[in-house]
Amino acid sequence: MNLSSFLKILMLKLKKSLGQNLLIDKNVLNKISDLDSINGKIIVEIGPGTGNLTEIILKKNPKKILLVEKDKRFCEILKKKFNLKKNYIIFNEDILKFNFNSNTNGEVIFGNLPYNISTQILAKF
Repeated sequence: MNLSSFLKILMLKLKKSLGQNLLIDKNVLNKISDLDSINGKIIVEIGPGTGNLTEIILKKNPKKILLVEKDKRFCEILKKKFNLKKNYIIFNEDILKFNFNSNTNGEVIFGNLPYNISTQILAKF
């Protein structure tokens, strides 16, 4: 990511209504990504934001990673950040309305869940 892209991310105002917060601590990101085997699996990431966790997951060779992000601004950032990668798909959708049956049968689900809807997300699964 170049400096210009990084500065645009810093200038984004996070939406409290969506419970947005960005994971930036490398130790936390590595701990989350180490919770399950990723190599060769289909991964679903809920609320990837700027793609910090996504970047680490992609280094661990998933078969495919499906990114479900509600905020269109973050979808644009993700498209630019991972434009050279072939094994990812971005869904600009609300995770609570996302149809897993028609979109994927993800083997592993990761996410920095928004606190205000975390219970609803867990109940969905």
